[in-house]
Amino acid sequence: MTINGLHHAAISTPNIDRLMAWYRDNFGFEEVARTEWPIGSKDIDEVVGLKNSSAKQGFLKCGNIMIEFFEYNTPPSIPLQKNRPVNNHGHTHLCVDVTDIEKEYNRLLDNGVEFHSAPKDFGQVKATYGRDCDGNIFEIQEIIDQNHPAKVF
Repeated sequence: MTINGLHHAAISTPNIDRLMAWYRDNFGFEEVARTEWPIGSKDIDEVVGLKNSSAKQGFLKCGNIMIEFFEYNTPPSIPLQKNRPVNNHGHTHLCVDVTDIEKEYNRLLDNGVEFHSAPKDFGQVKATYGRDCDGNIFEIQEIIDQNHPAKVF
């Protein structure tokens, strides 16, 4: 297998600045990236399984763990119940870092795993999302640039 380990967990939020600051201030996580995408980003829409998505995105890193944050502008989000029970959904996905994404994608397809799309090449990173047996989203990614700030291995 070419799996390196888990890379990050992701959280969708109505206020990315507030939530990233909370993790930074409370746990000392370091901001390593901020980006956003506009409506019309076809490859991203396919990977995340949404139509006409647009969002802000950020990464915080602490040691060998990262958290990715999304503030979607479109499509409209459904707010989570405040203080929801721990058994309700919240995190958007877990990411598994791999060395050869095509090989892992095909191996997982052979095992019956469902994906939103084939892996997409975003330049420094190749990635796609899939679903586990309960319908939870996971990501497989291959970081191409060995000096990328999000590289944890």
